[in-house]
Amino acid sequence: MDFHILTLFPEMVEQGLDNSILKRAKADNLITVNAVNIRDYSGNKHGSVDDYTYGGGAGMLMRCAPVYDAYEALGLKDREKARVIYADPKGVTFNQKMARELSEAGELVFVCGHYEGIDQRVIDEIVTDRISIGDYILTGGELPVMVMIDAISRLIPGVLGNEESPCDESFSDDLLEYPQYTRPEIWHDKKVPDILLSGDHKKIEEYRLFEAIKETRLHRPDLYEKYRDKIIKEEESLKPRRRVVTNFINELDCNSEE
Repeated sequence: MDFHILTLFPEMVEQGLDNSILKRAKADNLITVNAVNIRDYSGNKHGSVDDYTYGGGAGMLMRCAPVYDAYEALGLKDREKARVIYADPKGVTFNQKMARELSEAGELVFVCGHYEGIDQRVIDEIVTDRISIGDYILTGGELPVMVMIDAISRLIPGVLGNEESPCDESFSDDLLEYPQYTRPEIWHDKKVPDILLSGDHKKIEEYRLFEAIKETRLHRPDLYEKYRDKIIKEEESLKPRRRVVTNFINELDCNSEE
């Protein structure tokens, strides 16, 4: 996967994405990170890329030409199919499903705005996706872009090392992840659940599924409702695992009504 990032602060992006798992993924050539400094395309000796907004108002706006010229210089493998993502608080909210879809793209371009943002004309010209990481405003697009690249990269085969890991994590099936434990067996008088020490893998799997459903119901009722509705719709053609899930849901819902 090739990531191209158009930014005013390439060092910030490069340093943020050069640690831990992502550093290893780059070393293994599973991902590449190409941070391009938009100032290099400013067209003036001062490296200025912004100007006052037409119509007045506070703050400065990034001009079209430097952003567009930086994009043009990328030399994308297939420009027609390129996904160009603008980190924008007005965009759709980023989620795990979106991360998985983007992880299959092969090549992505991220555009980081600053000041009051970017001239709308170049956004309309090159951007295919406007994505937000939440309902709040940051000083620039670099942090949202790093969040998205981290989430996308870990879904690329080989990056995590254990191919089963992404399948069991939060949001993989509209469920939060179940609680996990490691040594020691007893800590501050709190003991690891006996079932996890039993060696019975089928029972452990069912226990973890139940705990995942319980965690989701407690902490993200919106996801729980979505998951429960999906299970109910499939109930007539349930596989054994689905029957177990239905029983868990019924048990949790009954207990909450008592």
